[in-house]
Amino acid sequence: MDYVSALVPPVVMAAFFIFLVRTIVKSQGGPNKAKEDAAVDAAIARAEAAAQQQGRAPDTSSA
Repeated sequence: MDYVSALVPPVVMAAFFIFLVRTIVKSQGGPNKAKEDAAVDAAIARAEAAAQQQGRAPDTSSA
């Protein structure tokens, strides 16, 4: 019975990982994509506006 207790944690983790990947893949695109893109665009616009108010160029090195 030691082999059962040795195999349970990896099997549970594998099932969780499969569920996680499946959830991530299903949430890409579709109606959520427009909302997520709009939220990111708004955050970038706020960061750029704040940088311009402080008199410096916005940091675009990550884009």
